Amino acid sequence: MSPSPPNFMVLLRAALALAALGPSAPGWGAMAFCAPRRPPSYRGGRSGIVGGGRPRSTTGARKNADSGDLVDPNPGGLGQWDDDNDDGRSFEDLSFPEQVREWFSSPEGREDVRTYTVSLGVALLLRLLIIEPRYIPSLSMYPTFEVGDQLAVEKVTKRIRPFSRREVVVFNPPERFRDIVGGGSQKAKEALIKRIVAIEGDKVEIMGGKLFVNGEVQDEPFTAEDAEYEFGPVIVPKGDVLVLGDNRNHSLDGHIWGFLPAENVIGRAVFVYWPPWRVGSAGMY
Repeated sequence: MSPSPPNFMVLLRAALALAALGPSAPGWGAMAFCAPRRPPSYRGGRSGIVGGGRPRSTTGARKNADSGDLVDPNPGGLGQWDDDNDDGRSFEDLSFPEQVREWFSSPEGREDVRTYTVSLGVALLLRLLIIEPRYIPSLSMYPTFEVGDQLAVEKVTKRIRPFSRREVVVFNPPERFRDIVGGGSQKAKEALIKRIVAIEGDKVEIMGGKLFVNGEVQDEPFTAEDAEYEFGPVIVPKGDVLVLGDNRNHSLDGHIWGFLPAENVIGRAVFVYWPPWRVGSAGMY
């Protein structure tokens, strides 16, 4: 029995029946699929040819009581379209659990399950080891990102290449951040996105609204405005980085909770893929 919905089979039967009863047309011979026309009867010859058609088996045929001709027990061949199961019930008459079992037992169902399982496994493997999507919920990184932007975060190069200044990274918040927002809050468990402004060994200071790294003022065209606070000077410890939001005066970042362990980094932001008018990687490097 086919697991396809019975309504489709009813429509298909009706279409085939109408085609079989309709007048013949010169172009029918070129169709990839057409319904066999109903023969009036078998004419008794050994060849089994009906009206110039193809040979047919007479197995199961019965004789007409008046003429003695063999009568096709399955006129038009439409009996092959059977959507009933072994106990005579159609697919739509089955209960939902029975429909599920019927689908799983069919070749199509087993093939679909294999396809979905492989696809899901590949997707999970990609997300776990290679790349994952992220959603921007706030304006702390404005104007580089806006609320609603969706971006791809790659997770491979963090294992083979050290972090650099100006890179945008997604990371799990450090303990100091959790202490500030409250360890039991949902925000304390969410990944954050900021920009690396200094790496281990750097001397960092924010003075007069400008960022200084190792005594040199940094050109930061990606920031929304100059900082309205003072910070440092401090030295970034080994194994840590300092991250700040591009929207300097509206970001809960490293100038408040301190340094970020490099091991907390999930991956580097590589490009925005949604919405379409925001697609690209401008300002991420």
